[in-house]
Amino acid sequence: MPMFQPSKRDVLVGFEGSGDGQVLDLDTAVKDGVLGGVRGGSFGGGVGEKLDLKKMIEELDLPEVPSVFICPISLETMQDPVTLCTGQTYERSNILKWFSLGHYTCPTTMQELWDEAITPNKTLYHLIDTWFSQKYLQMKKRSEDVQGRASELLDTLKKVKGRARVQALKELQIVVAAHATARKTVIDEGGVVVLLSLLGPFTSHAVGSEVIAILVNLILDSESKTNLMQPAKISLMVDMLNEGSIETKINCMQLIEILMEEKDFQSELVSSHSLLVALMRAVRDKRHPNGNLPGLSLLKTICLHKHIRNLVVCIGAVPQLVELLPGLNPDCLEQALLILDGLSSIPEGRLALKDCSNTIPNTVRLIMRVSESCTQYVLSILWSVCKLSPDECSSIAVDAGLAAKLLLVIQSGCNPVLKQRSAKVLRTGLLVTSESISAVMKRKKRKLRAFPELEH
Repeated sequence: MPMFQPSKRDVLVGFEGSGDGQVLDLDTAVKDGVLGGVRGGSFGGGVGEKLDLKKMIEELDLPEVPSVFICPISLETMQDPVTLCTGQTYERSNILKWFSLGHYTCPTTMQELWDEAITPNKTLYHLIDTWFSQKYLQMKKRSEDVQGRASELLDTLKKVKGRARVQALKELQIVVAAHATARKTVIDEGGVVVLLSLLGPFTSHAVGSEVIAILVNLILDSESKTNLMQPAKISLMVDMLNEGSIETKINCMQLIEILMEEKDFQSELVSSHSLLVALMRAVRDKRHPNGNLPGLSLLKTICLHKHIRNLVVCIGAVPQLVELLPGLNPDCLEQALLILDGLSSIPEGRLALKDCSNTIPNTVRLIMRVSESCTQYVLSILWSVCKLSPDECSSIAVDAGLAAKLLLVIQSGCNPVLKQRSAKVLRTGLLVTSESISAVMKRKKRKLRAFPELEH
């Protein structure tokens, strides 16, 4: 049988498992939309110089490309397509590797090859190259347009005030949030300095919220972060955290947390009653749950500073967090438990945990339910609370089923550290009595006798 020879204008399609060897000419492929939206006969799009296909593929990083461009072996875009005698097309390097492994069949059809020659599919290469060239040029044009618009808006901000300033900031925020090139333009053209100059003790929330929304999307240098650490700017963010929209609150929380990562950040800037109350309000807000995790994340970062933990306890954070535990998603739950664990390291925190009637029941339920990290935090919290008042906590712990939970940890295949901590708690006799442990073990043995398959 003669080897298949694609003509100058042939493109092989339908090779994704069909094996029908369907052939479409170039014009038909374009007309019928095989190329995912490329219409008509103009592909160049004004290409004045040859663009590197590999570079275009990497920079565009498109989630979807026409299936005819995909190599059936690697499922990646072909840069050097070649056709076998069976009519199937592959990336050259992939099919050569297939041959080097001792395979003399077509990977798609599994037919034995009657001719080992491979033929460059120049027409398909041309289609791939022109399609990506067009997309690449469109991207570059959009990028240039975005850069130009960002520059215009920065110039406008230097000249206008009032509503015009707010409108310019809104437009810049939209552009910056959507385009990396706009973010780069703002930084390269000194836009950060312009934005920081708009923040101060007399800044309106309308202006401040837009400026913060822009800054949180930028990679700020140390000088810019130091500028933002001025008490007046932090105070403005705290005010907006209390009174702004949920989007503004989230942006303020994220920006403050970014600032706290700096080595020279002064923790006194966040040791305000107003800030901590605003955070707890965001953490408890059921109408806007998208603010729960940012609020917990910032509160966790603040609690890393030991001298602020007492203030967190004073605003009633402990009972509020304990009551929230049953309804939190796993990400929020881990943050909340980490905060409570940190607060249990100070006397005021341990006392608040002990005085909260749901501390033991709500935390015991979480053992071995979410993650090993959560279980570790729970055990640490329980140890601190029950050690503070063993007699008072013992009966509550038994009623909550703590003994069974601890034995479950010990007998599981989890982290040895967790096992040791659970065993330590049991050995102390602080949390459960020997009678309660014996009762748990008897129940377990009876259950295993009735259902021996549970042992495994």
